Amino acid sequence: MKQLFGRPNGLTDVLQRYCPGCGHGIVHRIIGDLLIKLNIRECTVGIAPVGCSVFADEYFNCDMIQPPHGRGPAVSTGIKRARPDCIVFSYQGDGDLAAIGTAEIVHAAARNENITIVFINNAIFGMTGGQLAPTTLPGMKSTTSVQGRDIKKQGYPIKVCELLAGLDGPYYLVRTAVNTPKNVINTEKALKNAFVNQIENKGFSMVEILSMCPTNWGMTPVQSKKWVDDTMMKYYPLGEYRNRAKEEK
Repeated sequence: MKQLFGRPNGLTDVLQRYCPGCGHGIVHRIIGDLLIKLNIRECTVGIAPVGCSVFADEYFNCDMIQPPHGRGPAVSTGIKRARPDCIVFSYQGDGDLAAIGTAEIVHAAARNENITIVFINNAIFGMTGGQLAPTTLPGMKSTTSVQGRDIKKQGYPIKVCELLAGLDGPYYLVRTAVNTPKNVINTEKALKNAFVNQIENKGFSMVEILSMCPTNWGMTPVQSKKWVDDTMMKYYPLGEYRNRAKEEK
């Protein structure tokens, strides 16, 4: 029997540790596919985060580095400047990028560093037990906001695409999701654009991806996919927030 679908060579043959219904595996699959389709696997350096995807250096079949928490954009900048022939991507969650790594992402974007950022937004700290994150929605419950996020006490969530869109530097900023087949297809298109921008030396690209976290949301995988549609997208609208390729036409 002819095999029509299998694991791309951009991923290693290692069992991933993610919970059922988590979106990380979907995004890994897309990136692994793109490393092969764009013929960049052998020149790519990935930055593994601190968080649920901390073992990404075991999953992607390319050179990987694991920096201190939140420092992905800074380490990516160093690698890209030292080896401009390499394709560099930083894979980060909301706690990694929007909490301890806020300064790094803002300044890398402001400088328009020629790197690719993959930002997974599941609105909660996943690996450490479901605490309130910078992206946790108003009223959303977590282990450190058991009554729901109170904006008077914890402030408003940080909308990263909108924040970076206020800077002059970034070349490409887009928010997608992976809760439906249509959104997965759009996420693949966005990630391809982000990598191609780097190949063509266009500058800083970030793809923010709304992802499910059934375990820490206290939902089934099916419920979590619906929650992304019904609740999360209302606060974090999908779409392009900067695309200089279109602006320049």
